[in-house]
Amino acid sequence: MTAVLREADEDDLDRIRRWRNHPSVRQVSFTTHEIGADEHRAWFAAVRADPTRRVLVYHHEGTPAGVVLFSDIDRAAGSAEWGFYLDNEGLGRSLLAAWLRLEQAAVDYSFDELGLRVVGGATLADNRQVLLLHKRFGFAETRRYVREIDGVPREVVWTELRAADRRTGRKR
Repeated sequence: MTAVLREADEDDLDRIRRWRNHPSVRQVSFTTHEIGADEHRAWFAAVRADPTRRVLVYHHEGTPAGVVLFSDIDRAAGSAEWGFYLDNEGLGRSLLAAWLRLEQAAVDYSFDELGLRVVGGATLADNRQVLLLHKRFGFAETRRYVREIDGVPREVVWTELRAADRRTGRKR
């Protein structure tokens, strides 16, 4: 496993929920309500029981600072969906560096650990910072669609990265 990522465990639940409930994370998420402890524990139990899903904790300079989520892992097809969020409050001035390192670690994990041929993810169209980050790492937009979030239609951008198109920080 990539050194800065590790499987999440029960000890991570409170911090993961705190990061996920941060207003700036909820604002760019598909589920925007504040997640309660029971709902969070049920989600984590479901993830741990599902071999097509993974939750990894990202460490920034040795400190837990974010989450990488993989779902719909299909080893036969060599594909999965991914997403992430960070400890926006705790990282402070290190947020940009953490974004870059987390994305590199997630890309490495996708191809080196999971053996994927393609990894994709959905991002709200108005989350331009994340879309630019993905582009920097070689992700390509493959489609747009509208999804209702809290009763409001929102445009979503699907981006994918194929193993053959992978860019690493070491090559830039």
